[in-house]
Amino acid sequence: MKILVVDDEKDVRTLFEQRFRREIRSGELEFFFAYSGEEALAYLHDHFSEVVLILSDINMPGMSGLELLRHIRQDYEVDPPPPPAVMMITAYGDQESYDEAIRLGASDLLTKPVDFAALKEKLHSLNKA
Repeated sequence: MKILVVDDEKDVRTLFEQRFRREIRSGELEFFFAYSGEEALAYLHDHFSEVVLILSDINMPGMSGLELLRHIRQDYEVDPPPPPAVMMITAYGDQESYDEAIRLGASDLLTKPVDFAALKEKLHSLNKA
């Protein structure tokens, strides 16, 4: 399963690679990283049909994660392939962000610090679907 992680904090790559080392080695999960909404859109332009899940921070300089989600849902409304699931990540677990993310088509909203055990469960269930 190919996952695009979008976060302006560059150390997120090391964190994900450490927490999902076993799944990466086995080939169960494959991660790609973008450090801005604009970079994520450029990656999706060339790899949209390969990405199964997008994990995006909401609060980023430039294009926010919610703006990115809006672009994804507007620009890639095509059948097939089915659009990737999008989970938003935020340091602020406020109801307004949650409601806006769900309204724009996010499948879930995770709060920072990310509970990697819970995220692994979600990814395993998504991978089996």
